[in-house]
Amino acid sequence: MRLLVATGNPDKLREIRSLLGHLAVELLTLRDFQPVPEPEETGATFQDNARLKALYYDGAVAQPAAAVQCGPVVYTVAEDSGLAVDALGGDPGIHSARFLRPDATYPERFAELHRRLSSAPRPWSARFVCAVALVHAGRVLDETIGTIEGEIAPEPRGSRGFGYDPIFYYPPYGRTLAEVPEVDKMRVAHRGHAFRQLARQLEGSATNSELRTEHRT
Repeated sequence: MRLLVATGNPDKLREIRSLLGHLAVELLTLRDFQPVPEPEETGATFQDNARLKALYYDGAVAQPAAAVQCGPVVYTVAEDSGLAVDALGGDPGIHSARFLRPDATYPERFAELHRRLSSAPRPWSARFVCAVALVHAGRVLDETIGTIEGEIAPEPRGSRGFGYDPIFYYPPYGRTLAEVPEVDKMRVAHRGHAFRQLARQLEGSATNSELRTEHRT
């Protein structure tokens, strides 16, 4: 079995490899195939966008490649994730990667979030969300979702992690996710929860090609 991990984000890819690397599957990335345009993320939820991306890359990349190479089937997994802040009505949410503007730096995004939160009482409760969709031949085979609850820190702290990690304070650790080693982050983080669920689904199949075929939400 070959599994296309359909993300162009190297930090996410590193984390996903660490979560799925123990499986008896060949992990592929978009760099292993001819480039295709990115799909427009038009979904209203993280789940919508994960499903949209998985179906798109399955049709545009995985199935054409499998047909040409006549090798083992290629399954496609895609994720959509982001930060939801309660005092901001769930923003930036599905727009996390494009918050403020597509080319904004994360320090700029942190400053804007703090500006918008300045009049709201603390703690500023928030969560990271990661939705995952597994697709083959135009069919959604499995969907998982992982979350981690925390707070927005009053200032960025830490140099580990990426994205919004420096301002995401996790109370049980007493630190932001950018202040902890990656192994500790992945033990509790949204992407860790979502992809461990997917890994258990793959491991629980009688064979790697005998995946459940119902659409699970």
